[in-house]
Parts: sequence; C-alpha cells; structure tokens
Amino acid sequence: MAGRKQFDVDAALDAAMTRFWRAGHAATSVDDLCRVTGLNRSSLYSTFGGKDALFLRCLDRYATRYGEKYDAALSCAASDPLAAVRAFFQVTLDRIADPALPDGCLIAQSALAIPVLTEDVAARAKDALGAQRKRLRAALKASRLADQHAEDFAEHAAAVNQSLAVMSRGGASPAQLRAIVGVTVEALSHALPTHT
Repeated sequence: MAGRKQFDVDAALDAAMTRFWRAGHAATSVDDLCRVTGLNRSSLYSTFGGKDALFLRCLDRYATRYGEKYDAALSCAASDPLAAVRAFFQVTLDRIADPALPDGCLIAQSALAIPVLTEDVAARAKDALGAQRKRLRAALKASRLADQHAEDFAEHAAAVNQSLAVMSRGGASPAQLRAIVGVTVEALSHALPTHT
C-alpha cells in the first residue's frame, strides 16, 4: 500500500528484546519500546499487540536463540557428558562476555520478576526455566547417569547457569564465573558411571 511505512519485524523484535533484557519488563515502558523499535504506538500495538504480547515474543525469541545453542552444546552428552556440560556453560559464558549484549540473561531476569508479572508472562518465564532443566536432564540421562542423579544434576546445573547471569550483572569477573563452572563440572565427573 502506497505511503505505508515498512519496517523489519526481526530488527524490531531484537531491539525490543534487548531493551527488555537490559531494563527488565517492569522498567520498560511502551514509550521505550516505541523509541527502540522506531514504531509509533499504533504500529506497535497493531503489529505486536502491546507490551506483554511483545515481551512474550521476545522471551520466546531469546529462549529459541539460546536454546538451539544449548541443544547443540549438549548433543555429545551420550559419548562425552563432561564436554557436553562444559560446552553448555560455555554458551552462557560467551553470551556474558559479548560486549554487544546486555549483562545477564533475559530468562533469569524474568524469573526474578515473576511476583510482579502478569499471570501469562510469569507462566512463560517459568516454562523457559523449565526448558533448560529438561534439556539438561535429557542430556545427563543420555550419558547413562542414574535417573535421580540426572535429575539432581540437571536442577543444579540449571541453577548454576542462571546464577552466572545474575552474578555477571553484579560484577563477577570471567575468572570467578569459570571457577563456578569448574566446581560444577568436577562434581559431575565424580557422579558419572565411569568413576567408581
């Protein structure tokens, strides 16, 4: 249609995701979203359905983008579970070290805000956290770790992974974050069937 402004939906979603990631859901206003996406309110609402709907799309986009990287990292778990878990954590460490990205993790930040989020947004944040535990559990079970140990280490590794994001926001150094990962990987090495 002549005279209608065109825009890149992917670029707008990335800009909104970065804003939510940097400031959090509560501290991000519709005006902020209009500014970073370059859309007016009418276009923002007609395209994305408002702040919560846009946030859900951003959260899904983030979970998919990093979920694919985590899945690739864990793909060797059956043959080399320690390498898989190290690679899993490396995805997080690389994201934290990237100066082009905000500190922390959009999912961790959303989880911290669950008490003040709408029911739909809180449920999606919980689902995103749960997906990380599920992928870790499946990988650890593939490594022939006993079911209860796989469950326990999946919970632990997911919690450590989220804490890395929180600690990075608090100023922890890359060396401190790597040391935390090292303790977790070392503990896992003693639980694997090859260690008797």
